[in-house]
Amino acid sequence: MDKIDGIIFRDMILTGADNLRQHADYVDSLNVFPVPDGDTGTNMNLSMTSGADEVSGREIEHMGEMGRHFSKGLLMGARGNSGVILSQLFRGFSKAIENEGSVDAKSFAAALDQGVKTAYKAVMKPVEGTILTVAKDSSATAVEKAETSDSLIEVMEAVIEEAKASLKRTPDLLPVLKEVGVVDSGGQGLVYVYEGFLAAMKGEKVEVSEEALDTETFVNDEHDFNEFMSVEDIQYGFCTEFMVRFEDDKRAFDEEEFRNEMEAFGDSLLVISDDEIVKVHVHTETPGEAMTYGANYGELIKMKIENMREQFREVHGSKADTAVKEKQSYETAVITVSSGDGIKALFESVGVTHVINGGQTMNPSTEDILNTVKDDDVKQVIILPNNKNIIMAAEQAQQMLEVPAVVIPTVSIPEGLSSMLMFSPDGTLEQNEEAMKSALEHVKTGQVTYAVRDTKIDGIEIKKDQHMGINNGKIDVASDSRSETLENLIVSMLDEDAEIVTVIIGDEGSEEEVDAIVEKLEDSYNDIEFEIHNGQQPVYSYLVSVE
Repeated sequence: MDKIDGIIFRDMILTGADNLRQHADYVDSLNVFPVPDGDTGTNMNLSMTSGADEVSGREIEHMGEMGRHFSKGLLMGARGNSGVILSQLFRGFSKAIENEGSVDAKSFAAALDQGVKTAYKAVMKPVEGTILTVAKDSSATAVEKAETSDSLIEVMEAVIEEAKASLKRTPDLLPVLKEVGVVDSGGQGLVYVYEGFLAAMKGEKVEVSEEALDTETFVNDEHDFNEFMSVEDIQYGFCTEFMVRFEDDKRAFDEEEFRNEMEAFGDSLLVISDDEIVKVHVHTETPGEAMTYGANYGELIKMKIENMREQFREVHGSKADTAVKEKQSYETAVITVSSGDGIKALFESVGVTHVINGGQTMNPSTEDILNTVKDDDVKQVIILPNNKNIIMAAEQAQQMLEVPAVVIPTVSIPEGLSSMLMFSPDGTLEQNEEAMKSALEHVKTGQVTYAVRDTKIDGIEIKKDQHMGINNGKIDVASDSRSETLENLIVSMLDEDAEIVTVIIGDEGSEEEVDAIVEKLEDSYNDIEFEIHNGQQPVYSYLVSVE
């Protein structure tokens, strides 16, 4: 293979996305901290799937045109830092080949290299030992290999070999990876994408892993992406089921061929067959065409078609009503990301106009952020990500908004709430940005959660299911007692400048537990004011701020 066109590139994208999807669970497990927030695989999977959905079914031979669609899909669907970096890698790649009908080995390698340059520019402080390093090292190898070989397959094989070698070196560049005993999760995800690319170049299918990720529930039950959905988000609206009883005078049945053909009709495909019948489940926009194809093999029996958009309206009636609310006007729209009804109420009480349900384990995409204000009349926008893994998607949305916008780089709920106390509805965008950013210098953030595995980090031995106290991103304490963990965390966060301690109680927390701890601490710290709120947030039993 000395050239690839748009059709081949589309197949590479689809196979790369499929390979990543099958291994997303494993990528999630490479999280450095043993907290229940490992979502790199989920974020990369959803981002890559968004790009794949944009090219699926397109019969475009022009390589540059196919790349443009892929880049658009990735950009809008990018979630988390890993997903945004992935979108930037292929944004630069697609820009490099935008005028090319097909590309040879040298052009392909140069495009990979351009993608790396674009991604590095997009990250304010690039960190080596991450997906960026894996992409950089492998693209350099691609450029070198293309000097001596015209074979795109040989170039891609060299890319994967170096990507894997670079991935193994990531613990040498990031000490925390070596301490915990894992490689970089984003780099691992990129390797899976590249392996899919190579399989498609060779005309192969990636093998289905027994540990394939369930894309209905994603990593765990806390991934409720229905919160981001509206009727318009349902791409394939008809749940279609039918069975075909094989007939001798019809087309001979081959399950692999049948499944490959059926994939063109939609998604959520399930094909089960024996010697006499095949049962099919597919979500599609053209149920009639899907059944007509099935009829090529025999007699159709037990047919059922359900309109999923109508089902969604019935089940989520209140949400659908919200989606068609009257257009609102805002001089300054303030968008924040949070989970938990109590935290949402807190944000709204201090002036937030739009709340996106998300956060840890549920990173909204660039498109989710844009859609929040698309139906309203807004003059300017302030975005509070409240999570370090959402900042890049927020910044990407900021650049795509058609009105002036700023991102306040809040990395926690307490930081978001503190910054909102400095927000003035009458202030200019620049004045609010300066004041809200300055508030971040005076707040410390703590979290209490549980460990999902045994590990040792920062010299602390941690056992699975123990409670952990995290102080400004560093694990300070681990204990079998949640109460003891919270008390020790608060004490570790206090200093001579501390004036106010706020504790936000999550789903797994206890108001009685907090009251007892506060009563005890007030005896020792009588000059500090304690505030308690019920946030109802998942994942974290308690959120703590010290100001």
